[in-house]
Amino acid sequence: MTGRPLRIALLTHSTNPRGGVVHALAIGDALAELGHEAVVHAPDASGRGFFRATACQTLPIPASLLNVPDTHALVEARIDDYLRHFADPAHRRFDVFHAQDGISGNALATLKQRGLIEGFTRTVHHIESFADPRVADLQRRSIVEADTHVVVSPQWSEVLRDDFGLAATVIGNGVDRLRYSPHLHPEDLTLRRRLRLQDGPVFLSVGGIEERKNTVRILEAFAQVFALRPEAQLVIAGGSSLLDHEAYRFRFAEALAASGLPADAVRCIGPLADADMPALYRISDALVFPSVKEGFGLVVLEAMACGLPVVTSAIRPFTDYLDADDVVWCRPDSTASIANAMLVVLQPAVRARVIAQGHVVSARHDWHQAARAHLSIYQTVGALDHA
Repeated sequence: MTGRPLRIALLTHSTNPRGGVVHALAIGDALAELGHEAVVHAPDASGRGFFRATACQTLPIPASLLNVPDTHALVEARIDDYLRHFADPAHRRFDVFHAQDGISGNALATLKQRGLIEGFTRTVHHIESFADPRVADLQRRSIVEADTHVVVSPQWSEVLRDDFGLAATVIGNGVDRLRYSPHLHPEDLTLRRRLRLQDGPVFLSVGGIEERKNTVRILEAFAQVFALRPEAQLVIAGGSSLLDHEAYRFRFAEALAASGLPADAVRCIGPLADADMPALYRISDALVFPSVKEGFGLVVLEAMACGLPVVTSAIRPFTDYLDADDVVWCRPDSTASIANAMLVVLQPAVRARVIAQGHVVSARHDWHQAARAHLSIYQTVGALDHA
């Protein structure tokens, strides 16, 4: 691999708008714009393809609709989808193979074990805590069998070093500031009407109803805020996940029923069309993102680029790339702390400061810069033997 354009296979676990998928498509687009042939792959049971149009090539891999008993069975089935696809030598004609998650990492580890590819890169966005030891073992295999490793924040570089004995290169996320901008568009008002948002402050949570996103505490904090600001609304967007979050969603439903909040105060809108996301940030008054675990927290950059102030957790990885005045900090384990931060972020002086700092932070994060850093990593991975 010299200075010639590379053929790069980027593999992710889904065609839906999850953080790792958004990351893979953005890196693929930036690599394509730098003159390389990047193809983002993912199993696609729906047949609808990826959630947005891209500058890079995409390849949705046929996958059957499954009604399987547990996460392990689903993960194994998706690994098999990948293995069936790459069994054809024509599908392996790439210089670089790059897995973004445990499913694709296991598929590439098996291809490498069979001598069908020479090696692969693995991006570790974060490491899940799985109760099922079989799924935990698959997650570990997808990491340790890779030849080079990328992480999106220093926190996970230290985890790979301390827990796995592996060196990893830190390459942070980026944001498209042409698309995610603070400038109002006519469709912003259309979206606001469609979502039936009122004139009071709108608190936005992105990521769906998941334990890692701390959604129950967000709801409980909002209930405290609502007691003081009864014109406020909470909008919860996203939630298209491969993992089973049903038990946590039941907890959320119980908490919502017990909250006494009026029906229109909390809006669970599910996954929103990608084209609507910049408008959703612009019509909100604050992003509430008190996650208990993240790889990076890409939505923080998107919100900042749109001029939306952010409330987030005073833990890593956020403290790795955000300074004291960039956001309003909270303790993710404290409902009272989250509620207090939600009230503080509405104060005009705080809001002005955080919005200004957000533009500075988002300007530092560029997908093309991230793509160039990936190219340096790819030089250390052996190219495919086409023989």
